[in-house]
Parts: sequence; structure tokens; C-alpha cells
Amino acid sequence: MHESAMQRMEECIRKYMDAGRHYDVLDFGSFINVGQTMSHRELFDRFDCSITGVDIHEGRNVDVKMTKPYRIPLKSGSQDVVITGQVFEHIPFPFASMLEIARVLRPGGLLFMTVPSRGHRHSKYDLWRFYPDSMRAFAAYSDLELLEARTDWPPKNGRRHDYAGIDATMHYWGDTLGVFRKGQWRISPWRAFHRRVVTSHANRIGDLSKVPIPKPRKTRVPATGALSRP
Repeated sequence: MHESAMQRMEECIRKYMDAGRHYDVLDFGSFINVGQTMSHRELFDRFDCSITGVDIHEGRNVDVKMTKPYRIPLKSGSQDVVITGQVFEHIPFPFASMLEIARVLRPGGLLFMTVPSRGHRHSKYDLWRFYPDSMRAFAAYSDLELLEARTDWPPKNGRRHDYAGIDATMHYWGDTLGVFRKGQWRISPWRAFHRRVVTSHANRIGDLSKVPIPKPRKTRVPATGALSRP
């Protein structure tokens, strides 16, 4: 987790939450490594909250371990707010996770998401970079209302973005923010069936260990200089 993403999350909390009520909050992907000092929990100091951190790993800032990567071990409709910061870029099948988040949210509940739009590869799995249209796709697929979607773009240099001009201290990752709200819908047979199929399939696959990155193939260059078929 980095400082700019924490600032985006703090903006959401102050903008969309009311200090005068109680919230059940789920921190999705809450694990923090040794040496990390920042946690989303500190952003809720002035709010009346019950915070549950879930992750596929046990450790710091994790209250409940997810025994299946695409199954949140909480009751349906039990959470007022779900926060997830710099997590979805590491999830192989993020649409399955979105269905689970939609399941545990109460009607009217909010999801605050921060994800990078750029930056170097990090962690064991680093799969995606996200833009505002990514948030639109998540909202459409999970049947959540998209309240806000924006990306920290690089400065413009004419018609193009000036990536060389990025301030690496606060703008390196180009944070994309998504704010979603669950409508007043109830689970339907179609929603339940679809979610079960998608999450079961994703849990059955699990991770990417069965699909290693292939080694580069060597090609033979004939004397004519034309590439031969491998």
C-alpha cells in the first residue's frame, strides 16, 4: 500500500460516510507485509465501525482467513462498506471477487476501490492495470451502481500524456478510484446461479500455478535471412 492510494481512500471515507452512525466494514485483501506501516483501519478513527479484515493469507491486519480465494467467509448482506486498496491487480479472476463483494454488501452499501493504472510489476501475481472504464465494467457485471470513477493521469504534453513528467513521489502508480453502491435489489435465482457458477469455477482453478510463463522459443534464421516456421 502506498501513500497516494491511502489518500484516495481517505477522500472516499470522508465524502461518503456519516460520522453519526455505525458501520460494518470489510477490508478485502487486508494483509500487510512486515515493514509496512500503513493500514486502512487508521482512516476510520473518527467513525463508529466494526472492521473485519479478510485475506487469503493469515497475518497482520487479517481477522478472518479466506479458505477459498473467491469465497468471502461472511454472511450475505452483512456489510455496510467494503474497502479494497491495491488488491485487484493481484487477483487472477477479479469479476468473481466482484460478485462476492456484491453478495456481502447490504442494499445501499458502498464499495471503495483503489487500483493502479501504471507502475512496475510487484508481488507474485501482478496481472492488471485499471482505468475508469474498468470500473464501468465491474459495475455492469456485478450489478452495482457506479458513483465515481477517475484515474490519476500523467500530465499532458500536447495530445499525449507525458509519462516522463510524472512525479514519482505521489503519482507513480496513477491510482484509479472506483466508488460503487449496491441498489435495493434482492438476490434472484439467476444472480445466485450465476455467482455460484462463476465463483465455483474460479475457486476450482485457484491460482495460476498450472499455467507457467513459457520460455521464449528459439527461431532458426536461414541463410536467406527469412524466418522459418518453428
